[in-house]
Amino acid sequence: MQLPPVITVATLCIVLQLLVSSSASVTTNRHVSNAHWLPAVATWYGSANGDGSDGGACGYGSLVDVKPFHARVGAVNPILFKNGEGCGACYKVRCLDRSICSRRAVTVIITDECPGCSKTNTHFDLSGSAFGRLAISGESGPLRNRGLIPVIYRRTACKYRGKNIAFHVNEGSTDFWLSLLVEFEDGEGDIGSMHIRQAGAREWLEMKHVWGANWCIIGGPLKGPFSIKLTTLSAGRTLSATDVVPRNWAPKATYSSRLNFSPVL
Repeated sequence: MQLPPVITVATLCIVLQLLVSSSASVTTNRHVSNAHWLPAVATWYGSANGDGSDGGACGYGSLVDVKPFHARVGAVNPILFKNGEGCGACYKVRCLDRSICSRRAVTVIITDECPGCSKTNTHFDLSGSAFGRLAISGESGPLRNRGLIPVIYRRTACKYRGKNIAFHVNEGSTDFWLSLLVEFEDGEGDIGSMHIRQAGAREWLEMKHVWGANWCIIGGPLKGPFSIKLTTLSAGRTLSATDVVPRNWAPKATYSSRLNFSPVL
């Protein structure tokens, strides 16, 4: 999936800002069940030993080429993609055919949507490397030759060792239109709502989900430094990073916080 041009993202942000009120209630204490394995199907794409994608519908871009993303990424159908709010979630996927598959599950991070995947069954389209790791030693090639295989899956905690949540300022952002990409969320990995607080303000302003892992706000002039509050989609857990985006922020820059969610689901 090609990334939308900046003007399209800005226009969509304006539409969302008009349609939804800037006040939002944050839901907490949602129950998330991760103990049970569920049935799905899996395919693979890209080169046999590649990472499967050079960007994808979540907007992570070149992040898929570096650890911990490298070769462990996956696209999913709309059931798990959730219009982009499923971006960043982590899953364990395991093949059940013991004649060719390992008992080891592979952990994948959702970085893309698979428009051509099944519309009725949960479907993972894995990188070639991730798919090959489902096989026992020496059988990764024959397993990939099967094309589509039945698997089981379950949610698992994302663990970005040595990294904290970071915010990438998207190209085209200005003092009147600010768009952020959220990266490296431990734990559930998915984001259900995002709020921003300007310098010297007490009020949290709701950001709008635009596409993938990208969020935006229109106002102005917006004054940094900015504090960011994230709420996970799955369980409604909240984390606030104070003054994480500095006063002199710049488009295409990435600003790391000192915080992360607990990796326990």
